[in-house]
Amino acid sequence: MSSPSDSPNLETETGTEAEPHDAALDPSSTNGEAPAIITEKVARAQDRLGHTFDDPTLLREALTHASHAEQRVDSNERMEFLGDAILGMVVCEHLYHRFPGLLEGEMTKIKSSVVSRRTCAAIAERLGLADTLRMGKGMSARVKLPHSVSAAAFESVVAAIYLDAGMDAARAFIIEHVAPFVEEAAISTHQSNYKSALQQFAQKHLTHHPTYVLVDEQGPDHAKAFAVAVEIAGQRFPACWAHAKKEAEQHAARAALEALGLLVQDDDGRPHLHTGPEAAEVADGLDFSI
Repeated sequence: MSSPSDSPNLETETGTEAEPHDAALDPSSTNGEAPAIITEKVARAQDRLGHTFDDPTLLREALTHASHAEQRVDSNERMEFLGDAILGMVVCEHLYHRFPGLLEGEMTKIKSSVVSRRTCAAIAERLGLADTLRMGKGMSARVKLPHSVSAAAFESVVAAIYLDAGMDAARAFIIEHVAPFVEEAAISTHQSNYKSALQQFAQKHLTHHPTYVLVDEQGPDHAKAFAVAVEIAGQRFPACWAHAKKEAEQHAARAALEALGLLVQDDDGRPHLHTGPEAAEVADGLDFSI
C-alpha cells in the first residue's frame, strides 16, 4: 500500500478542480534545476496576456484572490495597490503626450474614466481573466464576478508584468489595452464641447478663429429649431440643426472638425480626434487659404 507521500502532489483550490503541482512555482520541486512546468491556469493566463513570465510566481500571486489565500498578504491585494499606481502614471503620461492641447481638467476627466473600476473590469473580461483566478468556493460559485474583483485582477497583472519585466513592458501592455478607452473618453469629453476643440485647433494652427453663423430658423416660438454653420476665413462648413442655438453650435463645430479631417473613425469604427502632431499635419494639408 502506498503511503500519503507516494500520492501525486496536487495543488487543490477550494471550490475548483485540483491543478497539477506547479514545479515552476515551487523551488523545492526543482532541486535547483530550471522549472519544467507551470499550472494550467498560469499557462492560460500567460497566453491571454501575451507575456511569458520569467518568474511565474508573480503571475500566480496576481491571480490569487483573498478568498483563496491562506493569509491576505499572500493574495493579489498588494499587487493591486502597486498596479493601480503604475496604471495611473502610464495613463497620465500617455494623455500628456497624446493630447498636448488639453487642459489639466480635461485630462483629469479622461484619466478618471480610463482607470475606473468599470473600465479595468471590462479589460479583464476581454482578456478572459475570470477563469484564471484562484478563488475560494464562495467566489468561484458566482456566475459573474463583481467588477471590483475583475478590476483588481487587471491591476494586479499590470504589477506582475512590471515586477517581472520592467516599466517598458508594463507600459506597452497597458497602452495596448487602454488606448481604445482613452480615445472613447476623449471623444466623450469633447462631445459636450466640440467648440472648445475647434477653438484650440484654430488658435494653435490657424490665423483665423471660427465664427458661428445662424443660417436658418424654423417652427413656432415654443418649438423653434435653429440651423448654425461654422465659418473660418470665409469658408462655411455644413450647417446643423437643433432646438437650441448652443446645441446647434456644438453640432456645427463637430461637423467642421469632421470636414477638416480632425475627427475621424479608426479601423474599429471608433471616433478619433487628431491633436498635437496629427493636428499640425491636418493644418499643413488644408487646401484653402486661412
